[in-house]
Amino acid sequence: MDFLKPMAVLIDQPWLALIPVVLFVAFAAATRSGVALVVAALWFVYCLYEFAKKLRILCTGECNIRIDLLLLYPLLLAATAIGLLAAGLAAARRRTA
Repeated sequence: MDFLKPMAVLIDQPWLALIPVVLFVAFAAATRSGVALVVAALWFVYCLYEFAKKLRILCTGECNIRIDLLLLYPLLLAATAIGLLAAGLAAARRRTA
């Protein structure tokens, strides 16, 4: 899963996960897409989760082995793709209406 490797920057800098939050909130506001809002919420929850890991709130011992990311990264990527598609379709519908 080398294509997921760039997302590892979120481990050291979890605040970067707020970028998709802001983008999907903007998409949701512009297109009234509920899916985009759900994706923004997923990214926000992930951001909080990653901050809790970094601050050792959710991790009391060795946090270097992150098996959870094998599930979280593909989930976030899939949700992002679905959110972009939904926002694009909603924008196209609004233009034609």
